[in-house]
Amino acid sequence: MTEDERKKSEQMFNEFSQNASSEDIQKIASKLDDMKRGPIAEIWHWVTALWNMIMDPSAAWTAKALAIGALVYLVSPIDAIPDLIPVLGLTDDVGVITAAVGALADALSKYEK
Repeated sequence: MTEDERKKSEQMFNEFSQNASSEDIQKIASKLDDMKRGPIAEIWHWVTALWNMIMDPSAAWTAKALAIGALVYLVSPIDAIPDLIPVLGLTDDVGVITAAVGALADALSKYEK
């Protein structure tokens, strides 16, 4: 991923996180299973941990907003590197998921299976 692509994905992730809503949860739920492919399949345990956090009513909203932002970025067809590009298409999504997991490491540990 180039520096410009990294900056663009970071900006989009921040926007998704700041504008997280309950409608986004429905969007994620309808598309998430289709994303278990390519490099995302390798980090699927993190994706499901983020989803489990979102679904936990006792999780802090700030943590949920980050998780929602990361998963909306994942399921969104609009991102720094379009998902349809073979091999590279999901690398920016992996970066966003990895960054969210890093930011939420302590809170997320109880949602990993």
